[in-house]
Amino acid sequence: MVSYVDILTIILIFFVVVAAKSVAVPPAHAVAVPVPPTPPQKKAEEPPRTNLIRARSRLEDQGLEAKLEAQGLVISLPQVVLFSPGADMVSPEALPTIGQIAEAIRDIPNEVRLVGHADTVPIHNRRFHSNWELSMARSQRILELLSSRFGISEARLSIASYGPYRPAAPNDTEDGRASNRRVEIVILDENHAGPGAD
Repeated sequence: MVSYVDILTIILIFFVVVAAKSVAVPPAHAVAVPVPPTPPQKKAEEPPRTNLIRARSRLEDQGLEAKLEAQGLVISLPQVVLFSPGADMVSPEALPTIGQIAEAIRDIPNEVRLVGHADTVPIHNRRFHSNWELSMARSQRILELLSSRFGISEARLSIASYGPYRPAAPNDTEDGRASNRRVEIVILDENHAGPGAD
């Protein structure tokens, strides 16, 4: 005969098992876990100065030197390539070079500044009273050429003249003075574009 205590123990175990089954956690596949929405992917941005790097590569492929500086991409054209001494009329021999630069400018939206420079030897002729006036006139001629002949919008172009005050080389030798007589075509960095940018 089974003792009374054993029967109670068996009954107690039975109820414990039934209760445990009633609170069992449902299988994992039956649990709905909310999935957070995937955030929208940001459009990949081009690295800074991409336009300038592209233009420099194109100009270098055509044999033209261009330097990346803080203000932008600088193409320095010596006076001997562009003009006769003391004059502001662009030489016909310079047109292919200016055309190559215009092609690079046309393919990007950046603004362009044309900067005239001179040496320290004073100029006095009927047309110009100073090197500052001469270098300004040369910048103006390049602007007119880019606009009228090569179709660059005047809205993108500006001119400046530093005369003899920002030399690229010392003025105490003929080679140094020749380096200083130049026009720089500056394709401006986006952060330097606009009125009053320097």
